[in-house]
Amino acid sequence: MSRADPGARAPSGDEPTLSESDGIRYLHFGTEWIQGAMRISRPSELVLAYTQQMMAWLLFLEPGASDRVGILGLGAGSLLRYVLRHTRSEVAVAEWNPRVTGICRAYFRLHDNPRLGIDHEDAALWVRRPGNRGSCAALMVDLYDAQARGPVRDTLEFYLDCRAALAEVGVVTVNLFGDHESFPRNLANIRKAFDGRVLQLPEVDAGNRVVLAFKGPLLDVSVRQFLERAEAVQSRYGLPALRWARSLLAGGAGALRV
Repeated sequence: MSRADPGARAPSGDEPTLSESDGIRYLHFGTEWIQGAMRISRPSELVLAYTQQMMAWLLFLEPGASDRVGILGLGAGSLLRYVLRHTRSEVAVAEWNPRVTGICRAYFRLHDNPRLGIDHEDAALWVRRPGNRGSCAALMVDLYDAQARGPVRDTLEFYLDCRAALAEVGVVTVNLFGDHESFPRNLANIRKAFDGRVLQLPEVDAGNRVVLAFKGPLLDVSVRQFLERAEAVQSRYGLPALRWARSLLAGGAGALRV
């Protein structure tokens, strides 16, 4: 979820609603807050900067056909469409509201795919399910409601369950609001759940701040190695990975250790 675009206003109410501006279709939950976006002419493009940052786990993992990518919160299906287009991995989505899935099928190019599974379930229950334990190489968490008062799942227990849903080596990305009162609580809980192995990307989209958390052997790479990986990600996936890498390295001293 992102801050509202001045040209993308939506009516009030509880149902998923739509707006369009400059060739971009937006999803709302009955308020002006943007829950997702799709460029109509290029539906697999990640329009919002924060959704691009949610893919920053690619700096650390190269997804394969045997990997599973988890998405908590469907939104307008942006991350789902991107992962299906650019990887061979299976994609598992937890979305509690089937009306969101319905509007994505009708207006946001969500099609059936043998690599896709969508569970209409609370994300907190999904990560606890035995079949999802240890199943995801990457897990992307974007859980907001219409009121946008911070993530709707933000406890230490929830983030511990997110860690448990990762494979032996895995990365979680979480969309937070850096200037919201919920940010310090969420960041503290993520740090506790992942033993402090957390990195933060700079704020984008008027407040969104994406946090990365890691599971597996300690990563210790040189500046050169990390920038080479970022360059490869940028070339292959069309994402501003070098900018992300330089931002993450700015907090280190000659190497990246997480």
